[in-house]
Amino acid sequence: MSAGHGGGRPAGGVIRVLLVDDHPVVRRGLRAMVDELPDVEAADEATDGAEALRLLDAGVRPDVVLMDLQMGDGMHGVEATRRITARPGAPAVLILTTYSTDADILAAVEAGATGYLLKDAPPEEVAAAVHAAARGETVLAPPVAARLLGRVRSGGRPALSPRETEILALVAEGLANRQISRRLFISEATVKTHLVHIYGKLGVDSRTAAVAAGLAAGLIRAV
Repeated sequence: MSAGHGGGRPAGGVIRVLLVDDHPVVRRGLRAMVDELPDVEAADEATDGAEALRLLDAGVRPDVVLMDLQMGDGMHGVEATRRITARPGAPAVLILTTYSTDADILAAVEAGATGYLLKDAPPEEVAAAVHAAARGETVLAPPVAARLLGRVRSGGRPALSPRETEILALVAEGLANRQISRRLFISEATVKTHLVHIYGKLGVDSRTAAVAAGLAAGLIRAV
């Protein structure tokens, strides 16, 4: 399933990853894992969100940012994610944290995170998630998906129209509004109107959050 992001990695190219975590041991472990992958490389490291933003300002161009949530006294992951994803051509942000509360998950997804993994995930799962995020796909660890599903179920399954479901599925494939309008032979304005209705019904305010909620509710299937 993909929600799309602005990265411009050439097909088949090396995936550049920015590691953001305030624990040196964690960064060292992530770097070792990244270095073992033949088509992935570490673009740089940051100890908090503010440093990550400074690196981006300095010209570091990752395809994926592996972001911790809580980082000491520095800028936390949700705020950093919000600022990063608001940039033109933003990289995908993949949360990698020990926190799995509903509030943490929803805040990160609403901020624009492409995925949410827990630090106890096996290396192969993290590696697969990095590849998926680079392709624009939304990645949710099973416990995270279960939490979102439980939250949606507790509030009742939202009812999307057939057209809204179709559009949400295309958003999940990573299509932009213009591409969706061409695919469905409708105007971009109509696509935007449908998205407003989708966001309202799902109680979200971003494409990534809509895709995550749609997956959790069983409204769309993972691509």
